[in-house]
Amino acid sequence: MALSYKTRRRLSLLVLVVGMPLYVVAAVTVVGLFDRPPFWLELVIYVGLGFLWILPLKPVFIGVGRADPDADKPEEKDDPR
Repeated sequence: MALSYKTRRRLSLLVLVVGMPLYVVAAVTVVGLFDRPPFWLELVIYVGLGFLWILPLKPVFIGVGRADPDADKPEEKDDPR
């Protein structure tokens, strides 16, 4: 199932605005259920969880920062210099 550019843009915005804060709260809650580990281990856990959310959502974010490939290209105008 290929998503259109517009759908990927909207979905990526939704993930960043709604999903990311929810993921952060969930990660902090889960780590908070255990006794506090040493600082270095806690840092490794948070960095690992920071990269973990990217894996399933990578296809949504690919190419979102570029121009719309499906849009009609405007005709080039003569440069009157």
